[in-house]
Amino acid sequence: MGKVYLVGAGPGDPELITLKGIKCIQQSDVILYDRLVNKELLSYAKKGADLIYCGKLPNFHTMKQETINRFLIRYAKSGKVVTRLKGGDPFIFGRGGEEAEALAGQNIPFEVVPGITSGIAAAAYAGIPVTHRELSSSVAFVTGHQKNDRIEDEKWESLAKGIDTLAIYMGVSNLPYIKEQLLKYGKSEHTPVALVHWGTTEVQRTVTGTLATIVEIVKQEKIENPSMIVIGEVVRYREKIKWFEETLKNRVAISEAL
Repeated sequence: MGKVYLVGAGPGDPELITLKGIKCIQQSDVILYDRLVNKELLSYAKKGADLIYCGKLPNFHTMKQETINRFLIRYAKSGKVVTRLKGGDPFIFGRGGEEAEALAGQNIPFEVVPGITSGIAAAAYAGIPVTHRELSSSVAFVTGHQKNDRIEDEKWESLAKGIDTLAIYMGVSNLPYIKEQLLKYGKSEHTPVALVHWGTTEVQRTVTGTLATIVEIVKQEKIENPSMIVIGEVVRYREKIKWFEETLKNRVAISEAL
């Protein structure tokens, strides 16, 4: 019997993976990796390791979840050490719980290696602290691609009334619906909103607005997935502490000087 590591690769910057995550990649015979995993991390794989792409695009799955589960089980039962490399954190909208459940059902040894989720990292690289003593004592991680049922309505009411900062994953296509629900349940139209596209990478783009204006801004700026949506008063801090853009400017200036 082999073993499976469910590893969070972090949000995009390859330096944000944990040391334990790197060690798992280095010792694995098989690595199954997702679309949003930075391909630089695959350079840590040992010679001869099998690299299997399992990426998913919106509305198109290269490999179904059930197939991924079967791969993990089959390779582990054949004695292989397997790393399932997932963008962000395995247990935050990464279906790692489903994979762990499938492995446990077959009595296959596994470990979960947490990763930095984009809800925290993309906001931080955009200069937005998701919590702040003065403005936000609560933050919720929310999936943005389910809608139109009563349970969802109840969820949005709780989020609008009870949470200071919302970090919304996979929500760009449903942004008009998200805006509508939050306004419906009492959020001010002046609530600040940011979208961070390809957060923590050198092509990161951030746009800001309010609940009243953000849909039109996103349309004009052609912001698409992968993007994090951050909603709350903490977005106002971006103008003071948007450190990442300044870091990139300095890198470019130094490069040009050389």
